[in-house]
Amino acid sequence: MNTRNVARRVRGMPTSDGAGVKLTRVIGQPALDMLDPFLLLDEFGTDRAEDYIAGFPEHPHRGFETVTYMLDGRMRHGDNQGNSGLLTAGSVQWMTAGRGILHSEMPEQEEGLMRGFQLWVNLPAKDKMTDPRYQDIAPERIPEVRPADGVHVRVIAGTLDGVTGPVSGVATEPVYLDIALEPGAEISVPLPQGHNAFAYVFDGEDVTAGDDTLAHRELAVFGDGEGVTLKSGASPARVLLVAGKPLNEPVARYGPFVMNNTRQIHEAIADLQAGRF
Repeated sequence: MNTRNVARRVRGMPTSDGAGVKLTRVIGQPALDMLDPFLLLDEFGTDRAEDYIAGFPEHPHRGFETVTYMLDGRMRHGDNQGNSGLLTAGSVQWMTAGRGILHSEMPEQEEGLMRGFQLWVNLPAKDKMTDPRYQDIAPERIPEVRPADGVHVRVIAGTLDGVTGPVSGVATEPVYLDIALEPGAEISVPLPQGHNAFAYVFDGEDVTAGDDTLAHRELAVFGDGEGVTLKSGASPARVLLVAGKPLNEPVARYGPFVMNNTRQIHEAIADLQAGRF
């Protein structure tokens, strides 16, 4: 396999969102504004209730998809269409905002650890005004594989070792893997040609990725190639490996709206103000 090497390394920056939830923003910050089709990657993780308790009260989205992956804790989501669901440890919600939705994500706990990720994935122009939809995926629906000694992978999207993840019908044909590595373990993951790809080390450190070594909470953007090789050092590690087909379309962003031009942004604001979401 022609292994992809690291083209860029990025560290997240502290920020807050919603009603004051403390986050680390890895994609969507000055050092990495976006990685087509990925618009944002936030990591949240704290056992201090005051860092998350205010949650994300009702807010709008249009023109892209949000992917919430819970590692620990419980989060309730609801929207203005009457949909509601509970995200628990190990679960995933892949929400397609499409033409517009008002939704909230609020903690269902007052103490203890809450940890996970939110990824924003752009929609192609032809799908930006599609009907909203949810893919709520319980932990037991996410298949797990052991493709090499000391390697354990949860396959959320894409295919690995003949096993396909439960996320379906996404235009950017994503790969989304949660890879756990025991000390000294190694895995080679084929990725679709032309997909943009990144790896993010969220547990452990000194993970060799291609021709480079990543520290804890460091993200690698990969160059071209057929796949990625990851190897842990002297301690166990856990890595998100994500890839998606770039859209190569103009991007106009304004807060929770991601469209192709400024006129569409103004239309989104007008539609929100007129109650058409």
